[in-house]
Amino acid sequence: MGFRYVVEHLEEDEETSKAIPKWVELEYMHMRSLAGPGAHVHFTHLSKSSCQTLTTLFSADTGSRLAGASVHSEPILDLMQHLSIPMEKVCLLDPKAGKEISPEDGDGRFECFLFGVRDDPPRDRTSELRVLGFPTRHLGPIQMTTDTALGVAKLVVQDKIPLSEIPYIDHPTIVFNPKESVEMPFRYIAENGEPKLPPGMREHLHEDLNKSFDF
Repeated sequence: MGFRYVVEHLEEDEETSKAIPKWVELEYMHMRSLAGPGAHVHFTHLSKSSCQTLTTLFSADTGSRLAGASVHSEPILDLMQHLSIPMEKVCLLDPKAGKEISPEDGDGRFECFLFGVRDDPPRDRTSELRVLGFPTRHLGPIQMTTDTALGVAKLVVQDKIPLSEIPYIDHPTIVFNPKESVEMPFRYIAENGEPKLPPGMREHLHEDLNKSFDF
């Protein structure tokens, strides 16, 4: 059985026909390539319209280097019951955990790794999952985007790279041109000296920046 990653969707869906914000869509798509082949990413606690949107996106994006993906309107506890996964086999990635994630955590101790969607400024959305009583691990002191968190967990538990040996870029400034840039308040995996962003995220950020100047 491959590694399972579960993303509990804690954002309040936007009141639009698209249902989920574009940045969430891009991060969720990115998670499949970060988790890689043989793994499976479950997205839980989604609205009906979000399920439809993601199902369409995932079915259009196929490739041998992608993890499998499933969307669920039910929350994590229902998925665990359906898959017969006991509470002690689910690792919640929690910034407030007392112990950091380690390569040994991928040796069969856990059957799946659980993430709550982040937000900015942080509102400790993970607290909604923390109260359920899962075993917990943290990913270091600096907040990551949810796709980065999943990618880091994969590098540790699947690829056996200790947390401290993963290359990071903290709070990068994304430069679009000499006059336009935006600072991101997160930690990212570094790849060739650049933050590893979801495909399409740079363009989306630039569009967002331009919208903010429309009066």
